[in-house]
Amino acid sequence: MKEYMNNGEKPVIVEQSFNLSVAELWKVITELNHMTKWFFENIQDFRAEVGFETQFNVNSGERNFMHLWKITEVIPFEKIVYSWQYEGYEGESFVSFETFISEAGSCLRLSHQVVKSFPQSIPEFQRESCQEGWEYFICKRLKSYSEE
Repeated sequence: MKEYMNNGEKPVIVEQSFNLSVAELWKVITELNHMTKWFFENIQDFRAEVGFETQFNVNSGERNFMHLWKITEVIPFEKIVYSWQYEGYEGESFVSFETFISEAGSCLRLSHQVVKSFPQSIPEFQRESCQEGWEYFICKRLKSYSEE
C-alpha cells in the first residue's frame, strides 16, 4: 500500500553536508540567482523575508502544479520555513531548511511536514515521491551545484 503525504505523519527529512561555510550555504538556498540553478529554474522572485509570497508552475508531464510558497519564518544563516501548497489541490505543508556548522563546513537539514493532507489519488503526493524529490534536490542538485 502506498503512503501519501498526510497530516499527522512524521516529516520527510533529508540531510546533506557541504564544503561551504554556513554563510555561503545560506546564500545558495535563499538567493534567487542561485536557487534557479539547483532548485526550480522558473522561480520568478524570491526573498528570504517573512510574509514574502511567490508562485510558479511545474509541469509533471500529466499535471501542472502551481507552487504557492509563503515564507513563515526566517532566522538569518540558520533557518527558513515556507508554507508550501499547490493551486487547485487540497493540502498544505511546511518546508524547513536549517543550516549547521559541521566538520565538512556546513550541513543542511530539510524537513517537510504536512499539516493538511494532500490528495490520495495523485502519485506525486506519495511519501516516496516526496522523499525521492528532496533527495534529488538536496543531495544531488544542490550538492553538485555547491561543488562547481
